[in-house]
Formats: sequence, C-alpha cells, structure tokens
Amino acid sequence: MRTHHLQDTALRYFLEVVRSGSLTVASARLHVAASALSRQIAGLEQGLGVMLFERQPRGMVPTAAGEILAAHARRIHLDAERVVEELSALQGLRLGRVRIAATEGLASQFLPPLILAFRPQYPHIVFDVQVVVPAEVPQRLRLGDADIGLTFSRTPEKDIQVEVQQPAPIHVLMPPGHVLASGGPVALADLCAHPLALPSTETTVRQLIDLACSRQQIHLMPVLTSNALAVLLEFVTQGGGLSVAGEVSVRHLVAAGRLVARPIHEPALEWRDVELQTLAGRVLPQAVQAFVAHLRERLSTGL
Repeated sequence: MRTHHLQDTALRYFLEVVRSGSLTVASARLHVAASALSRQIAGLEQGLGVMLFERQPRGMVPTAAGEILAAHARRIHLDAERVVEELSALQGLRLGRVRIAATEGLASQFLPPLILAFRPQYPHIVFDVQVVVPAEVPQRLRLGDADIGLTFSRTPEKDIQVEVQQPAPIHVLMPPGHVLASGGPVALADLCAHPLALPSTETTVRQLIDLACSRQQIHLMPVLTSNALAVLLEFVTQGGGLSVAGEVSVRHLVAAGRLVARPIHEPALEWRDVELQTLAGRVLPQAVQAFVAHLRERLSTGL
C-alpha cells in the first residue's frame, strides 16, 4: 500500500461518508455530487487493494480496513490542526481552541468555573463545549469532534486514554434546612418518605439507583423524572423535595450554600468513576494540553 499517494480531498470525502453513513448525506454536507464521492472512494479502494465499505440497503458501513483508514485519516487531520495552532503560539499569539464533549452535569455545573479560572492565564484560548450522553463522549473523541471527554464511566473504552479517573459516588441532594441535611450518610430507604425527582432510566445514575433498590427490595416512586439535570436541580432548590446526582456535578452549588449533598449508605452506588478522556496515541495541541493539566489538578485535588 502506498499511503503517501492518498490525496487529502479523497480522505476528506471518505471521512464524511464514514461519519454520515450515506453517500447522499455526505454529498449534501460537502456540496459535492454523490457520483464524485463514489469515484474518490473507488479510487482509494483500488489504490489500497481493499474494500473500505460494505454497501448496505440502509447506508455504507466501514469494513475493518475502512475503520483502520478512518482512524489514520482522523489523526492526520488532528495533527494538521495542532501544527497550525503551535505555529500561532510561536508567533506569540497564544491562540488555541479546546473542544470538550461532556455529560450534562459536568458540562453545565462542573466545567464553567474551571474555564473561568483558566482564562486569566490563557485569555485567547476559546472553548467549545458539547453536551452529550455518556456513551457518546468516547465516540466524539474517536471521530475527532472533541479533544477532551468528561464523563461518568464504569468500563474501559477502546482507543481512549484515561488521563484522570476519580470515584464519583452518588449523593442525595436536598435544600438547606431539610430534615436529612444534617448528619452523615443517608439510607436509601429514607428517600421513600420524601418527594423525589429522579434521572431518566437511561442514565447511569438511575440504573445504579434502581439496582441498589432492587437489592434492598425498596420501591421508589418519583414525583418527577427527567433526563435533564437542570430540571432536577431546580426541583430541589425550589424546595420540591430530594434528588440524586454525582457530587462532582453539584459541587459549586453545595459550596454556594444552595444545596446540601449527603452520601448514600449503599456500596453499589460507588461503582462509577468520573473520567477525563483523550484519544489514545494523539499528540494534543498545546492549548488542549494546558487545559488537560488544569483539569487533572482540579479533579485530583477535589477542587
């Protein structure tokens, strides 16, 4: 295989078809005729001597060879971006961009104060924060759509480097002055006596709560269920009752005195970590490296 003969245009078209899963969708996104995309991909396949896609009725799925080429092409693109940013840094501009894929609680509650603390030293670095479900965070890194991932995880991910991993036990959230606000850990059964807002069943928090309840034969009846942490937090801060979340997601609200967070006395609710993730094998741009170091320090020290 003569990979040095692969043209940038052909690789760009190839990656968009991988991302879209369809020649038609890729054609619309690139503003290029589908026939032109097809010819470029056919040229790549002929030059490499392998099939890059399985043509299926519902779209185009990369073969094993296609997945390898896609990973290679993404790294070429990311390395090119890094070189441009580092050349700007050499000129004294200190420019850069940090793209973060994070779950809602980490994106909306945990990240903003850390970005604010970072900016005085790096005022010309800009941020792009995308809120996604936990399972999508590593996928954004693999696709090259994000530089940093922040998520709650229970299992290792292929091609993902875990920069920091910290336990993220689930806490009960309540307004200040609540009857459960003083003292130590709260028993899971204690939640039954109070109005309760819970995350939706597809979230890891809810799945762990349901597992723990099943083990203790406890049946919780939430008055509110939502897939948005902001809704649950507003329910609590307005005095509606209790909710649950990882402590790191509400740390600043607790520090500001708007919420009280108490651990739950149940080992199963500790089976979750907050992870700072990057793409394995990728050399990160200087701006991203600086923010990763900033996040690593804050996560490691619990700040």
